[in-house]
Amino acid sequence: MSLRIALLGLLTAYGSASGYDLTKGFERSVAHVWQAGHSQIYPELAKMTGDGLVTVEAEGARGRKIYSITSEGRAELRAWLIGHDPMGPARSEVALQAFLLPLLDPGEALDVLERLKAYVEQKLAELEAMWAAKHALPVPEGASGVKFGDLALDLGIRQTRTTLKWANDAMAQLERQA
Repeated sequence: MSLRIALLGLLTAYGSASGYDLTKGFERSVAHVWQAGHSQIYPELAKMTGDGLVTVEAEGARGRKIYSITSEGRAELRAWLIGHDPMGPARSEVALQAFLLPLLDPGEALDVLERLKAYVEQKLAELEAMWAAKHALPVPEGASGVKFGDLALDLGIRQTRTTLKWANDAMAQLERQA
């Protein structure tokens, strides 16, 4: 996934925004699946402006720019959503540690799994709290009932629950071997 697509998606979902607002929106939503900070977002917005995908609709104090998506930007986002097949392996530090755990003695491996399990439990609690907060708000009249980000958040909760089950199973397996 590209940062460009994530930013186009945020501008489509939330409307015009400054780089700062997009960074904050990114942190509250997309950051759970794709990491990017100010140092990446601002240069990408400049490139997207140059490519005609967004425009600067207003400039304020201290050079603050308000960006809006163009029809070309909407077309690129739509084309990506409709035609892009996910590529390449996912990067996961949890999976990398799982791969390397046999290099440790069983006691150390169990300690690592305990730490991973605690991390996953905390992540699950955060995701479930986000879900509860989103669904405490009423659905607007005429809306489909699926709010922006719901499907991704549901996927994240399910994946995190699966990872938690894996951690418990792996710990049980190591305890049996010890």
